[in-house]
Amino acid sequence: MKAVAAGIGVVFLSPLLLAGTAMMMASSAEAVQTSGSFSGCLTDIDSDEVAKHVTDILDGASGKDVHIEGLDLPAEQVPHARTIVATGISLDVPKKGQIIALATAMQESRLRNLNYGDRDSLGLFQQRPSQGWGTAQQIRDPVYASERFYKALLKVDGWQQMTVTQAAQAVQASGYPDAYAQWEELSTALQEAIAKTFPSTGKDKDDKEPDNESVTGTTGCAPSKDGSGFGRIPEGSVPKGYKIPKDADPKARKALNWAMHQLGTQYQWGGSCTDAHGPDPMGRCDCSSLMQQAYAHAGITLTRTTYTQVNEGKAVSPSHLQPGDLIFSRGTASRPEHVGMYMGEGLVIEAPRTSKPVRITPIKDWDILAARRVL
Repeated sequence: MKAVAAGIGVVFLSPLLLAGTAMMMASSAEAVQTSGSFSGCLTDIDSDEVAKHVTDILDGASGKDVHIEGLDLPAEQVPHARTIVATGISLDVPKKGQIIALATAMQESRLRNLNYGDRDSLGLFQQRPSQGWGTAQQIRDPVYASERFYKALLKVDGWQQMTVTQAAQAVQASGYPDAYAQWEELSTALQEAIAKTFPSTGKDKDDKEPDNESVTGTTGCAPSKDGSGFGRIPEGSVPKGYKIPKDADPKARKALNWAMHQLGTQYQWGGSCTDAHGPDPMGRCDCSSLMQQAYAHAGITLTRTTYTQVNEGKAVSPSHLQPGDLIFSRGTASRPEHVGMYMGEGLVIEAPRTSKPVRITPIKDWDILAARRVL
């Protein structure tokens, strides 16, 4: 990362001021750029072709068989691009912000999670520990690095009216302020291709309500135990004294046991939850994939999103929850935005949101919009 005056606060300056400041340092991307095989601007990108190749890579195709103009190592670069897009979506960053992030990472690291750079610059965005972006270990976590970039971008006044290169420069303070522009077309194609691989967020759907039988709205009822007896529950841990109730359905017991083994792993919007403890951020869990994979290990097939899981199984009253029941909150009863699994004893296991780990929370903290029994 370049010199950033007093940490993130520099993003409040205009790109013109940043471009002219005497403290500007040479971009660590220079080393990346001179070592890469690409030079010049990318134009006339075939978006359909990029989309096909991105899908192939994400489906496990060998990078040797895939060619995407501007990407020398697509098998490594495309998954990092996917992490950047997924993090942007999870933070409600508009499409343009995701494109800016991709263009920045292309320029700074060629979408590689580098362990070197100019001075102490590291990672996808070449952020610098010495300039307040986080520890070296944090910066080399693609999700953390993406979050920090987006948070800095969103603080830039008027960033949505800027060009891609102006907005990127406002965050990065690069010694090569015009370099980001060359990646805009490729970044746009990547964003569009990758965004299509994620489940729908539901924001583009109509507002038709499902049948009355399909949801259970709040009626003032609540479980007899609200979890308050366990006191404060440290994130990622099992409350002292909790055990899965003896009368829990055997399949619910398996699902809960598997979900509890994911405690402490970081949330990843769009993550598959197939390898939450592994190095790939997209193997981590979001709220609905945690439910899906937990029940898959119990032999029960669930659909992928909260918008479809709310119609799984049968509706139950929040006052009659059993271990393994899915409970939904945020949004509306017909289109909830969050799901967790009831554990009994007034507790819920969930993958809450970006920057938070899989955790157990008391049900008293939930505004229950619907509940479903999938057994």
